[in-house]
Amino acid sequence: MKILVPVKRAIDYNVKVRVKSDNSGVDLTNAKMAINPFCEIAVEEAVRLKEQGIAEEVVVVSIGDKACQEQIRTALALGADRGIQVDTDQALDSLQVAKLLAKVVEEESPELVILGKQSIDSDNNQTGQMLAALTGRPQGTFASKVVVEDGKVQVTREIDGGLQTVALALPAIVTTDLRLNEPRYASLPNIMKAKRKPLDVKPAADFGVELTSHVKTLKVTPPPQRKGGIKVADVAELVDKLKNEAKVIS
Repeated sequence: MKILVPVKRAIDYNVKVRVKSDNSGVDLTNAKMAINPFCEIAVEEAVRLKEQGIAEEVVVVSIGDKACQEQIRTALALGADRGIQVDTDQALDSLQVAKLLAKVVEEESPELVILGKQSIDSDNNQTGQMLAALTGRPQGTFASKVVVEDGKVQVTREIDGGLQTVALALPAIVTTDLRLNEPRYASLPNIMKAKRKPLDVKPAADFGVELTSHVKTLKVTPPPQRKGGIKVADVAELVDKLKNEAKVIS
């Protein structure tokens, strides 16, 4: 079995995001970049399936300029076998990313595609579902457990009422949730080995996908700062403020 894992380059989740002074976007100057956390979970799950003898090859793909090779190499250090960079410097929306990934799926013919359910920068939660629709493959989203056996993949997914388990015929698309696994750390020997693993660079223009974005960012603003709390003398004053000022009780 071959597993394809798309990964996205995003600002490290530990970094406090800064908005540009003209509100045109996020300031990436000197910002630490990393694999999107949900994508890292997807890589870990694919590597675990390989360690179990279920998968024979794990291929990582990322869409972006040369900088995203850093994240591909990180995934290779975590245990993936080879990487693909779809080279473009354009800002793409979810549908364009899904269309490019669909072309990669067509070329690579993986039995299973595992990707993060969303990225922490845009939080759209769209690409996995769009990819499933474009490729005509069954999908299991928000996976908290993945079991592959007898030509099927069983996905336990988190829903509002609890857990739901679906059985998908392979080939299939799975998107990962936070509780699926705990990603490992890359060891120094594996980081060195990753530098020698194959990484193919393919221009996005070669895939024949229209890359003109139909989504326009009008304005980016930071969240409002929280106001300081106040102290109350007794329960009666607390109830009064909750009722008359906050209006959260009646």
